[in-house]
Amino acid sequence: MKVTVDESLCEGHALCVDACPDVFVLRDEDDVVTVLIESPDESLHGEVDRAAAGCPKTAISLEG
Repeated sequence: MKVTVDESLCEGHALCVDACPDVFVLRDEDDVVTVLIESPDESLHGEVDRAAAGCPKTAISLEG
């Protein structure tokens, strides 16, 4: 699985950070979410899926 965040869509709601803090972080300087682990371990896939599904701006993309 490859995780990306479209920074032009992200509004910094940080619901993904709440759902999966091992993979997502909210940057202090601009309140945009960034990906900490682009290819997370399989054990995190459920949390990543929930984070992507919960994004109100559908800014998270999952491949693979």
